[in-house]
Amino acid sequence: MKRILLSLLLATVSFTAYAQHFITDTAFRQKVENAFHAKMKLIGMKFYDTHGLRVSPEEEEALHFLYAYMPIADATDYPTAYHLNNVRTALRTRTAMAWGKTVPELLFRHFVLPMRVNNEPLDSSRAVFYRELSGRVKGLSMKDAILEVNHWCHERVTYEPSDARTSSPLQSIRTGRGRCGEESTFTVAALRSIGIPARQVYTPRWAHTDDNHAWVEAWADGKWYFIGACEPEAVLNLAWFNEPASRAMLMHTRAFGDYEGPEEVMLRTSNFTEINLIDNYGSTARIDFKIVDREGKPVDDARVDFKIYNYAEFYTAASKYTDRKGETFLSAGKGDMIVWASKDNQFGYAKASFGKDKSVTIRLLYNEKNIPRETDMDIVPPAQNAALPSVTKAQREENARRLAYEDSVRHAYIATFPTEETMKNYRYPAATPYIIKARGNWKTIKAFVEKYAGRQERALRLLSTLSDKDLRDMPMDILEDNMNARSSQLCPRVESEMILAPYKRFFEKVFAKDSARFRKNPALLVEWIRKNIRMNPDGQAMRIPQTPTSVWKSRITDWRSRDIFFVDVARSLDIEARMDAVTAKIQYRQGGKWVDVDFESEAQQTAKTGRLVLSFRPDGFLDDPKYYSHFTISKIVNGRTWLMTFDEGQLDMGGGATWSNTFRNGSTLDEGTYLLVTGQRMADGSVLAHSRFFRIEPGKTTTLPLDIRQESEGVKVIGSFNSEDLFEKDGGNVSILSQTGRGYYVLGILGVGQEPTNHALHDIEKMKDKLDKWGRPFVLLFKDETEARKFQTQKGEFPNLPRKTIFGIDKDGSIQKEIAREMKLHNAGQLPVFIIADTFNRIVFLSQGYTIGLGEQLVKTSSRL
Repeated sequence: MKRILLSLLLATVSFTAYAQHFITDTAFRQKVENAFHAKMKLIGMKFYDTHGLRVSPEEEEALHFLYAYMPIADATDYPTAYHLNNVRTALRTRTAMAWGKTVPELLFRHFVLPMRVNNEPLDSSRAVFYRELSGRVKGLSMKDAILEVNHWCHERVTYEPSDARTSSPLQSIRTGRGRCGEESTFTVAALRSIGIPARQVYTPRWAHTDDNHAWVEAWADGKWYFIGACEPEAVLNLAWFNEPASRAMLMHTRAFGDYEGPEEVMLRTSNFTEINLIDNYGSTARIDFKIVDREGKPVDDARVDFKIYNYAEFYTAASKYTDRKGETFLSAGKGDMIVWASKDNQFGYAKASFGKDKSVTIRLLYNEKNIPRETDMDIVPPAQNAALPSVTKAQREENARRLAYEDSVRHAYIATFPTEETMKNYRYPAATPYIIKARGNWKTIKAFVEKYAGRQERALRLLSTLSDKDLRDMPMDILEDNMNARSSQLCPRVESEMILAPYKRFFEKVFAKDSARFRKNPALLVEWIRKNIRMNPDGQAMRIPQTPTSVWKSRITDWRSRDIFFVDVARSLDIEARMDAVTAKIQYRQGGKWVDVDFESEAQQTAKTGRLVLSFRPDGFLDDPKYYSHFTISKIVNGRTWLMTFDEGQLDMGGGATWSNTFRNGSTLDEGTYLLVTGQRMADGSVLAHSRFFRIEPGKTTTLPLDIRQESEGVKVIGSFNSEDLFEKDGGNVSILSQTGRGYYVLGILGVGQEPTNHALHDIEKMKDKLDKWGRPFVLLFKDETEARKFQTQKGEFPNLPRKTIFGIDKDGSIQKEIAREMKLHNAGQLPVFIIADTFNRIVFLSQGYTIGLGEQLVKTSSRL
């Protein structure tokens, strides 16, 4: 009898655990079920297959939540078993980790369970990271666990600029490098793997300098904290970007699903809830906006784009839609934005000053035929106002010790990558550069080269179409698919999409009967897609690109994946097709001409074009304005701006479109209305901007002046500094004056290995010729001997510093302290610090912390001395 009762009791306990709800709120659970069934109706139940997977009710609710809100690509490109394995690994953290039961359901649901962080490929990192980290953080508090995870991340990945495509977390580990978006994606994935709520935070663009940044917020014991991803500090809420973040206009994150948290909602879509986090970082203010038509009547559902001046364009950092009263609002840092409203091809815009304006009304007065007049605008960023947590000397020293060890771990791994030296006797020397660039993926590329040594010309042509990042993560099956396809169109990439699965030989087979007629007339392929591929009716859905094979299988997609699908299928059938690099138009080549693809039209045709010539007179400081640095051009389409993405060159390597190589003799543009934006960034972060609207008419040349506003006042003395101060050089103490001689000089205090210092030195390198022509010395000082030695190991990263560069050590920090004292710097420890001073002890230029374009600012100031 006792045995029977015990069995019944165990069965009851087992059933209770088995029947546990993942979502305890009945109303929200029903909302999720409704969204899940709507998604299944859209894509088909064949993409949700739990047959034989033995799914518990709790797991099924979690799966339904994920499928309800995931992008179509995640549902059609990854099997249900993949998503279920990740659900099970996530749920395990609730019992296996000490803090598992303390994480609120809301945060677990939106910031632990989801695999997707941004637009990266999904991988098996959750299970891998759990095995690596669960033991490492055992016994730690949540706060200490966050710090420890970040140290682990630093062992494996460090910063390196690259293209905009986001690698997966495991791909980042393989290459040992990542830009900030990849570092933060990787770190969020690591934290979530052990059940700590985490989210990627973006400032879409800085307000005070040309760039953007991403980092991580993690939740512990009732509060969100921030960290620099793969940049561990001794305490939370401390990073090199504390000061820049206090000057930002916007910070946001995307919470997976329909999130109902305490933060201000900026945008709610069928996939995510975009929330505003700016209040966590700086002083903010709210402005209420009202959008009206020509007659002053409210415009409902108008799109309102909040634009920050950055990289010489008014970049849309956030978008909202008006309510029935034509109203919306935004909280942002206390600086200036351009607010652009549009609906039904009508648009209007205004400058909004947060902290000064309380309300702004924008009238939709303009369209593509009726355009605004040219305008000067002074754009002012928020003032610096950061709060820094306290860190003891012992904490700093211990953190520095750990960083050095972690660097050694990562360097030991990177040392296993091939180099020119280790590959000098390789029997296929033409392939050597591709193998070296492949970093952690070098074995794959090497095996590919050797497997197809008998067809080396085609193999090398295929590799030549790949970016450096593609070489680092391209798997063998995709290389072989392109290698062995019949098509001569070898490039597997259309834009920045994820290439997850082979497709060329697949489309050879499925379109075998149609391939000949499609090649003869590619417009028939456009027609086939228009008739057979449905478009997702949700225009605000997240556009994660589907693989072309899943587009074919599901027969539903969005416009981005449709465009990629067309190019991939066309190339598979040996039709020359592309996405135009400047306009992002989809095109195929026929009769020696590129034909624009229009899926809404039965007739395909080449757009009518005109030419744009920009006139500019070099002024000694600015000889050849750069696209993205001094000017940009956007087309007005349906009342919104679309940037023309001319070549930007290699990141941190120069090159790219300029006035002289692209616009002096004229550049071809499609007919239509355009916006030319120019700007000059000042040392304090403000911008002298100018906007000019213009028309391109078919067959005609439009000539416009490239007006770049300059500061009208001369150089001012802004502080004092003793040129007799001493620093250590070659083991002895020398004065600044003894090294520079009489006259002006540049003095910099460096933070070795820190991202702001790396940017500053690269910017100075870009202006080496002009700075050498100026001929004045650069005194670059390290904080101590350890930093000086560390820089020696990295010196190869900065081979083009000015000729008269002098290195030394500010051993007791006295020079840094004097600059901070005399210039009344808010944060004396923020690096790098650069000044231009003279031997009469006058400072005429100051830059501190993170800024882009430092080299240009130094040249501009020096040209006026």
